[in-house]
Amino acid sequence: MITTEFPAPSVVLAHLTDLHVTGDGSPLYGAVDSTAALERALARLEASGVRPDALVLSGDLADRGEPEAYRRLRALVAPVAERLGADLVVATGNHDDRAALREHLLGDDSAPADRPVRAVHRVGGLRVVVLDSSVPGAHWGAVDDEQLAWLADELRERAPLGTILVLHHPPAPTILDLALTVELRGQERLAAVLRGSDVRAILGGHVHHTTSSTFAGIPVHVAAGLAYTQDLLAEGGGTRGQDGEQALAIVHVLPDTVVHAVAPVRAHPTVGERVPQAEVDRRLADAGIVRRA
Repeated sequence: MITTEFPAPSVVLAHLTDLHVTGDGSPLYGAVDSTAALERALARLEASGVRPDALVLSGDLADRGEPEAYRRLRALVAPVAERLGADLVVATGNHDDRAALREHLLGDDSAPADRPVRAVHRVGGLRVVVLDSSVPGAHWGAVDDEQLAWLADELRERAPLGTILVLHHPPAPTILDLALTVELRGQERLAAVLRGSDVRAILGGHVHHTTSSTFAGIPVHVAAGLAYTQDLLAEGGGTRGQDGEQALAIVHVLPDTVVHAVAPVRAHPTVGERVPQAEVDRRLADAGIVRRA
């Protein structure tokens, strides 16, 4: 009998970002069908057999903040979340409208229209905290003093599996110069709250490409955009959006580590042997390999 180095994940998250759904289904920039991109991502996730405990949508859910876009998004995402048995975790991005998102996606019209969309979700022993880094009328991000105080109060009590923080604007250096105009501002104030806390990972979006870094000693994972991505090797440099390399992320939360994996939403030609899950299980059993408890 061979025992694996790590146990199975305690919690699995599917992290999707920068959906940019339009209210009328019209293509972005006349070129990208963002609704079809989201449908493709959800279909691949559901067909894969991955069963996330939560779907994390980290902002720019609508492209123009239209109520119709959030209703369209809800109609697409809610049934999938229900079939998967997954919680829905939502953050607000710079393209979103707080009031429309809250009413037409979350079904809550009780809060003041301009109040930040923040939340705490309990997913098994994991705490997922959502901050609102959007600044109405701007594309750069910030977390105001009231939210920071609220976050500090929430983090005073530690969660059994720790905490994952979700916000749209990632507290991470940008590798695209133009993104300097829209980065998260005042990051040191957020870092002061997070240092010494039980936050184990930070999930974000906004920059339309995958990236990993650390912030206040905490791993930061940014998922690729679903609507379109940034070409990091654009000829001559600069910034170029592209209809390709869209991906979501699969996040495995284990007792001692957090694993973040990029999962492209377009299938590509098979290389080598296709091994179905049942055959994978059989080969592991034949080899006497069991998961560590």
